[in-house]
Amino acid sequence: MVERANVVFVDGARSPFARAGSLYSQTRADDLIVKVMRELLRRNPHLPPEKIDDVAIAAATQTGDQGMNIGRSAALLAGLPNTVPGYSIDRWCAGAMTAVTTLSSAIMAGAYDIALAGGVEHMTHHPMGEGMDPNPRYLSERIVDPEAMLMGKTAENLHDRFPHITKDRADAFALGSQEKTAKAYANGVIQLDLVPIAARNAELGSILVSADEAPRPGTTLEGLAALKTPFRPHGRVTAGNASGLSDGATAALLANEKVADELGLNKKMRMIGFAFAGVEPEVMGVGPVPSTEKALARTGLSIDDIDLFEINEAFAVQVLALLDHFGIADDDERVNPMGGAIAVGHPLASSGIRLMTNLARDFTMNPTAKYGITTMCIGLGMGGTVIWENISGSNA
Repeated sequence: MVERANVVFVDGARSPFARAGSLYSQTRADDLIVKVMRELLRRNPHLPPEKIDDVAIAAATQTGDQGMNIGRSAALLAGLPNTVPGYSIDRWCAGAMTAVTTLSSAIMAGAYDIALAGGVEHMTHHPMGEGMDPNPRYLSERIVDPEAMLMGKTAENLHDRFPHITKDRADAFALGSQEKTAKAYANGVIQLDLVPIAARNAELGSILVSADEAPRPGTTLEGLAALKTPFRPHGRVTAGNASGLSDGATAALLANEKVADELGLNKKMRMIGFAFAGVEPEVMGVGPVPSTEKALARTGLSIDDIDLFEINEAFAVQVLALLDHFGIADDDERVNPMGGAIAVGHPLASSGIRLMTNLARDFTMNPTAKYGITTMCIGLGMGGTVIWENISGSNA
């Protein structure tokens, strides 16, 4: 019988995220993920490409330049040997997270030694919901509340469920995300994991995209308070306290820890466990609460054991619901130390690996931290959580 293997996060990288309809409007989605994959391989020269057992690439809309089994096609375009297989994967916002957990499960089982996970979402080419044909029974039989189909309305519903999470709190959290992102950029931290992308833009011509486009370092509470609430009159969700529509790609190398040591690969963090959970689709933003509880229970850890949190900021209210549930302050310095999706954007299926790459960087800057969590809400009422152990510093 094969002994369960430890899975390590070797390395992660991403493209800068661009606003939908902007810098990447003339760049293909598959070219975005291919450029990130190639750079990830270049940064890890000790890894022979033929040693990669499988490639899983996620996209929430799998058609056009995100179709044709993007996992396999991107592997070929990235120059991996024909012997390296690949597949596409979808769990909407948690696509890249699921690519990581699915490949990691195969490594744990002894089926794989090395794997490459990724995610891409080109929301310019593929607007959210493009081509969807929901079964009429969803609504006619009230299987799903109609508001579950529009993410902004689910965020307003979450405010209704937790009225103590006010718009003022959401705006304050959003301001913190912008400020932390600006500080991380000023300190040259975020740039370490970015892959500059050569692109062509109708207005700007040939350009090199080397930073996220969306952050607004001059954001103020007054400015946030003045923004419209598009999902409900006198609502609480605005463009300022929610993530923006974005284009971007992410990728990560995963390995059996023993094989990583044999090949001389870097080891940034070790996977301790993961869990996914379902909730009512109309309040999908609360999904990280049960997935985090399940992941903690499965690993024998408590929330008090967690030193760092990377929580996807789809909406500020969703993050605040998680923090309130676990008794964590809105401004706790352990939460999203480099800011989050409210500032940099949320290209759906790619964001899970951005969280992981951020956490790996958080660990290097906090060598005494032992455990960290990456977690996110998922459309149609789900949450996903992965728990990691720091092996980049004193805990190696």
